[in-house]
Amino acid sequence: MALDLNLVEASPAGLAYICLGGFAVVFSMISLLVKEKLYMNEVLLGTIFGIMVGPHGANIFDPRSWGPATNAITLEVMRIILATGLFAIGVELPGSYMAQHAKGLLVLVVPTMAFGWVVIAGIMHGLFPHLAYISCLAITACLTPTDPIISATIVGGRYALNYVPRNLRQLIAAESAANDGLAYPFLSISIYLTVEASRRVAISKWVLVGWLYEVMLGTVVGAVIGIAFSYLMKLSHRRGYIDRESFVAQYLALALFTTGVASTMGSDDLLAAFACGNAISWDQHFNEVTEDQVFSSVIDLMLNCGCFVYIGAWMPFTAFDNPALGISPARLGGLFLAILALRRIPSVLLLYRWVPEIMTWREALFTGHFGPASSSLLALRGVCQ
Repeated sequence: MALDLNLVEASPAGLAYICLGGFAVVFSMISLLVKEKLYMNEVLLGTIFGIMVGPHGANIFDPRSWGPATNAITLEVMRIILATGLFAIGVELPGSYMAQHAKGLLVLVVPTMAFGWVVIAGIMHGLFPHLAYISCLAITACLTPTDPIISATIVGGRYALNYVPRNLRQLIAAESAANDGLAYPFLSISIYLTVEASRRVAISKWVLVGWLYEVMLGTVVGAVIGIAFSYLMKLSHRRGYIDRESFVAQYLALALFTTGVASTMGSDDLLAAFACGNAISWDQHFNEVTEDQVFSSVIDLMLNCGCFVYIGAWMPFTAFDNPALGISPARLGGLFLAILALRRIPSVLLLYRWVPEIMTWREALFTGHFGPASSSLLALRGVCQ
């Protein structure tokens, strides 16, 4: 019996799997060449590939065509990618690193984030006067943290081991993880000042909800889960109940579990995932058992490949030119350059003498330059939406 081809339709999900999996397959075949010769990684190439196959390219993969659930899907995809990356950074840092380097991290994280938050919001308000300054603060709060996934390009791999000092690699990894969760207070104060009639009420909610409930409670919840599971896994390991592969599987399982607990409670799930990873490896037993296993790196690579192909296809390029709102490519380009130059570099150059891990102004310049490019894209997206 002849097959009626008119009844056979291409599955959107199937096309999405082809794009996501195909890029991961091709990249993995040439990853060493790309990383060591071209100094590029799956983040940049995945985004470019996503643009090529997305609605502004070949129109093979279009996440925005999935209907009203698209934003919810995007949120959860990014949440899991970030939580897994943050958990992995927490595990891979030396056990007591956060305690031993608390001073340097505190000096680097809080003033630098606050500086970029206020200054870039002022520049954004000047470029886009239709946006209130408080609205600009809400947008720039989304770009104050550096990206823990992007940080992998300069803290891991042969190039980083040869050319980036160990002190900088660990500092950038720890900072990128810590400030991802600490962006919540910057965002929450902007929102409270927008929706609350009284500044007193806004600041009260910011302290009680933004800091105590979201940040502090999220950190405590993540640390408690990490300590508890560290004890249980050591007990199980001593009694021969768990193998090495199952230890490595905790990278994904515990990241998902901790994120679910924290988000259900309404606290900072990203900071909870990082705290859990750091707590579970505090005595280095977890690291010793999983030392020779590469499964965590495989998970990280696959998630990153899929994530950034998705981001490239999802980018709202049609919103980058909207004269009615005063948005134009030229102004967006100006904002992009301002973020590159001013978001972190001036602050880090001024403060690096109080950060023991940064030895010279060149290291400060390198540390300050890290992160703005990826966050600039988030700012442009926020302005356009």
